[in-house]
Amino acid sequence: MDMTKNLKISLGLVAIVLAVVAALLAANRAPDASPAEDGADASGSAPSSALVREDSHRLSTAKDGKVTVVEFLDLECESCRAAFPHVERLRKEFEGRVTFVIRYFPIPSHRNAERAATAVEAAAAQGKLEEMYTKMYETQESWGDQQVSHEETFRGFAQELGLDMPKFEKAWKDPATAERVQKDRTDGISLGVQGTPTFFINGKRPQITDYDSFKAAIEAELNK
Repeated sequence: MDMTKNLKISLGLVAIVLAVVAALLAANRAPDASPAEDGADASGSAPSSALVREDSHRLSTAKDGKVTVVEFLDLECESCRAAFPHVERLRKEFEGRVTFVIRYFPIPSHRNAERAATAVEAAAAQGKLEEMYTKMYETQESWGDQQVSHEETFRGFAQELGLDMPKFEKAWKDPATAERVQKDRTDGISLGVQGTPTFFINGKRPQITDYDSFKAAIEAELNK
């Protein structure tokens, strides 16, 4: 009897301890918030102040400002590279009617992602952002997903684009350039961005599965 009673007491204590541990783990675990909802305002749209900053890079600009597409991207991300031709096609199709903005969101596990982003930002200082951004995607298969530095590769891109190399080097290594890239990433995190590419159309995150769904989401905003 005593052994049975002691066993019951022991099992009861174990259950209590497990319940306390489970409660602590639950309290310390970040909620699995949907990127579309995290950081959104009451209307379900992401705050415009964090989506597009004054210094954000606009690949295309619509005069009326009715529709804005914002992409948080990682230049080493294969999915971003796969999305790139679709974005370019949409830019041409909606030229003058839709503003396209790119924001940096380098993934920490990608060895060269931040280095690539700062190279693009340094090229932007000489008016060559789009050329360097395009070059990164066109050549990604040769340098992406590798655990070695491709600093020399990116330096070669700058030379190919005819950049003033001393100015490029200075801008590339300037801590302010890295801070500029991180500012984009910080905004992305505040908006609930968890991976790349992440697209916002007028502050909302539509369900995009292919070119047609992307185009339809843009047209829906244009037709409002």
